[in-house]
Amino acid sequence: MRVPHRFLRRAALLATVTVLAGCAIAKPRTDDPWEGFNRKVFAFNQDVDKAVIRPVAVTYRKVTNPPVRRAISDFFSNIRLPITIGNDVLQARPKQALQNTGRFLVNLTVGLGGFLDPASRLGLPQQETDFGITLARWGVPDGPYLVLPLIGPTTTRDVWHLPVDSYFFDPLSIYARNHDYEYSQQYLPSLLYLVTLRARAIDAESFLDSAYDPYIFLRDAYRQQRLYALYDGNPPAAIIEQMQGLDEKGFDPDQLLNEQHDWEKTHGGKSGNKGAPAGASSIPPPASGG
Repeated sequence: MRVPHRFLRRAALLATVTVLAGCAIAKPRTDDPWEGFNRKVFAFNQDVDKAVIRPVAVTYRKVTNPPVRRAISDFFSNIRLPITIGNDVLQARPKQALQNTGRFLVNLTVGLGGFLDPASRLGLPQQETDFGITLARWGVPDGPYLVLPLIGPTTTRDVWHLPVDSYFFDPLSIYARNHDYEYSQQYLPSLLYLVTLRARAIDAESFLDSAYDPYIFLRDAYRQQRLYALYDGNPPAAIIEQMQGLDEKGFDPDQLLNEQHDWEKTHGGKSGNKGAPAGASSIPPPASGG
């Protein structure tokens, strides 16, 4: 019997990850060796967002109300659950894979395609993971922090979730890849999903506006969010201290706070200065469970 190529590709992916079994989770990297390049890409992304992406997200919020936006957001969260389920399997976490499969099926059926979320009321909470977390669980270090055009923050490890999850697990990407409409309507679901993500981020813009250096704020927030995702919302205290620089010899948080206050007085509370002291951003606690 002829084995389908798709099965062989998925088996090869599973084998590649499995050979890493037994490795410990690598410590988070806190330096930023590509900061010069990253800042240029960050500025480019900010300009594109201001000119195009944010206005579209604002319009989306104006033409919808909160219940509609919540229903659409729930739909996309549910339809993309195969990404989490597939990576649960690759991470050798059968319990989580079964729970997320149950959540997916309950919301797909009882939840009217995922527009409702009865699974949460049944004790099947929302969980997310991806191939970057899969690599981390098998000991692959995160590598340098990286900002990509139109994509945003990632690392040289986490960036692999983009092609792997899109090709093997993401129903939106699979749908677009296997359909070819005259005006490329196959990409509309993916575009709407991205718009909903940007619309949700509008509520958090006040954090970015209050940061004296938005680049550092987003970099540290991204690292912290990935750390919490890796440890299911409960990272070890020692790992948190390492990421925040508290384990470094000579670290003085009071001095760092004074530097921030001096910077704010000098610049009148304006954000975005590239000369602001690194590592001093104020990051809100990430949501647990990643």
